Amino acid sequence: MKRKVTLKQIARELDVSISTVSKALRNSIEISEDTRQKVQAFAKLYNYRPNNIALSLKNKKTKTIGIIIPEIVHHFFATVISGIEQVANENGYNVIVCLSNESFDKEVINMEMLANGSIDGFIMSLSKETQLKKDFHHITEVINQGMPVVMFDRITNDVLCDKVIIDDQQAAYDAVDFLISKGFKNIALVTTVDYVSVGKLRTEGYINALKEHGIPVNENMIVKIEDIENSASKIEKLFEENKPDAIFAVNELFAVTSIKLATKRGLKVPDDISVIGFTDGIISEFSTPSITTVSQNGIKMGGAAAKMLIDRLEMEEEEEENEQYKIELIETHLVERESTATL
Repeated sequence: MKRKVTLKQIARELDVSISTVSKALRNSIEISEDTRQKVQAFAKLYNYRPNNIALSLKNKKTKTIGIIIPEIVHHFFATVISGIEQVANENGYNVIVCLSNESFDKEVINMEMLANGSIDGFIMSLSKETQLKKDFHHITEVINQGMPVVMFDRITNDVLCDKVIIDDQQAAYDAVDFLISKGFKNIALVTTVDYVSVGKLRTEGYINALKEHGIPVNENMIVKIEDIENSASKIEKLFEENKPDAIFAVNELFAVTSIKLATKRGLKVPDDISVIGFTDGIISEFSTPSITTVSQNGIKMGGAAAKMLIDRLEMEEEEEENEQYKIELIETHLVERESTATL
């Protein structure tokens, strides 16, 4: 098999500059016909394929956006991808999607692979492990290379870049406030571990709502879950020891698991216990009972992230130097369904 060569190797072999090789391969009229033919023949002989690294970093011509998400189980991330793709396609961009699977190492590998000439910029939501490690070197390196990054949902304030978020704390506050207005006081929280930014903020919203209504915060009513596979035993323990009359779950899977385990124990939802989730995906809409939920509007979030990235990609250099990083807040609202009732 013929070995692959680089622009640098072709230039050295033919005793010309790298710039001459690059222009010859692009049929530039600045290069003589004789030199063009020599360069192109040599490139063909050694199976040279143009590597778009320099082009993508310098000229931003790949017209492709890289998306890195923690996982695809949650309907929310699927809707965000749809929103990104819609706006990207309308503006002549394609998208490449990679999963970090909540792994720091996988996130770094994905980023290095895509930054190697495949894309013009990133839209990403941080993995759990990245947030736990608080190591964002791979992101700052890419930004320092001149490749823009837009973060959404799970973000960090330690990296200066554009961000698209919801007010997680306020959205959680509104959900718990809704339950309290229905007469519930013994409200449990099923949330993530604290190092996941959105879980931490939603936990704060839950606590703030209880305090504002003069309801004591009982730590035993707060269930912190690291991964969905181990959620059932922790939620079952909650039912056994604390007997809540309502549950606020910080995502759709925690909500549907809570309803399943309540039903298994002979409790009727919403007659015996009310449940509110977060996301408003297909599960919430079509489960039995259908689940009252906070709508994050993933499509709108994805569209906003794509527009933000494309705007930055298409800025003139002078504009970009003076442009401040932005944070765009997407509004949420509560969708009331069958899983909540008045006490």
